Amino acid sequence: MRARDDAARSAALLLARGFVVAHAPATEIRATGAAPPPGPFDAVVATSAKAIALLAPAARAAIVGAPLYIVGEQTAQAAREAGIAVAGEAAPDVAALLAALRRRLAPHSRVLYLAGRERKSALEAALSEAGHFTAPVEVYAAEARAAWNEDEARAVAGCAAALHYSRRSAALAVALAERAGLADPFRAILHVCLSPDAGEPLRALGAPRLAWASEPREDRLIDALERALA
Repeated sequence: MRARDDAARSAALLLARGFVVAHAPATEIRATGAAPPPGPFDAVVATSAKAIALLAPAARAAIVGAPLYIVGEQTAQAAREAGIAVAGEAAPDVAALLAALRRRLAPHSRVLYLAGRERKSALEAALSEAGHFTAPVEVYAAEARAAWNEDEARAVAGCAAALHYSRRSAALAVALAERAGLADPFRAILHVCLSPDAGEPLRALGAPRLAWASEPREDRLIDALERALA
C-alpha cells in the first residue's frame, strides 16, 4: 500500500524472502516546493528520506551551515546522495533523535524541521517542551489516491496478506478497498502492521486476522508476516 518509491524498496525485501508482491499504493508523494520561514537556524532535523530528496532550492539553501540531525539509514543515504553532511550518526527512531538533540542543542535553539504535510506532532511537541523553537517546512505531501485502477484492485483481491506502515495509510487502504468493491475480502485477509497504532483502522473494520511487528522496523514487519503465515 506504500507510495511507489517506498514500495519498490519494500518489494525487493519481500522478494528476497520468497514472497510474490502486489503493489496498490494508497498515496502519491508530491514535492510541495515550500520555502522555509526566515532563519537562521541552530539545527535542522529530518525523519524521512523524502524530506531530503524533495527539498526545494530555497529550503536547501536554508540548511547550509546548520547541523543536520536525522532518523534512519535511508534518510542518511538521501543526504549523502544530495551532498549534505549529517551531524553524527543517524538515530534509529524519533525517541533516539530527541535524546541526541537534548544533549547537543543549546537552550532556546531554533530548529528547522524538514517534514511531510501529514505527520504526527510528537517531535515538534517534545522540542517545544524542551524550550526550543521549531519551524516546520512541509517539503512533501503524501496525497490520498481516489481509487485503485483495475489491475491494482485485481492484485489486491488475490493477496493473502497486506502490509501497513502507518495508521493513515491503513485507513486509506480500507477506503480504497471499499471503493473497489473489495470490502469483505480485504477485511478477511491477514493484515500485518508496523505497530499496534498502525493497525487501529483494521481493528475498527473488524479484521479478524491482525499482527504487528515486535519493533517499528521493516525487517521486523516482514518477520511478523512470516510468522503469521506459518
